[in-house]
Amino acid sequence: MALQRKSLAEAVADQLQTAITSGNYAVGEQLPTEPELMEQFGVGRSSIREAVRLLANSGWVRSQQGVGTFVASRSGAGRPLVKFLEEASFTEVDELRLMLEIKIVEKAALNRTTRDIARMQQQLKKRWRYAQKNNLDACVQADIEFHTTLAEASRSGIMLDLYRTIAEYLRLEFLHKYIDTQEFLVSQDRHEDLLKAIESKNVEDAVAIATLINNAR
Repeated sequence: MALQRKSLAEAVADQLQTAITSGNYAVGEQLPTEPELMEQFGVGRSSIREAVRLLANSGWVRSQQGVGTFVASRSGAGRPLVKFLEEASFTEVDELRLMLEIKIVEKAALNRTTRDIARMQQQLKKRWRYAQKNNLDACVQADIEFHTTLAEASRSGIMLDLYRTIAEYLRLEFLHKYIDTQEFLVSQDRHEDLLKAIESKNVEDAVAIATLINNAR
């Protein structure tokens, strides 16, 4: 069943929520796989993932990395996290990001793989290239992709999900806050140092560098 284009992720989330409340999916039951949901709703993978994230943030489902997504409740858990973020000030969201990223860096330094390091190296190269070209949109996106990969390297599904949820709010605020890429040029070396600390699994240095990066923003 193809969905009309307004907010595809929200439309999918609404229909899945209806299916849960009507009893089509029982608490504890696994939802269909991403490919099955893509075919069912006629949307792309990113829309399905965002829909699942919306449901998870409001307590309807829980995702188990490497296993699947399961129904957690037939009534949800109240107001979704995205609503709180929409109503929060940038300072509040940024404080949440700071606490989250410090813990992410700590776990990433312990759990990263060589593949994670290679991906972060590529994203830092893109960040630097776009910063030199003064392409603010692309530079901000590369910065967020770097930090998202850090969250993936933490091997914590909850922290990854939280970071992805706040990332869009941060992206928009950065685009509003900065008029050029000068800040990204200045902070490139510290990001490179952060990656080196994570690659060497030096948790103490990684956390210290991440704190400097975040406090400078």
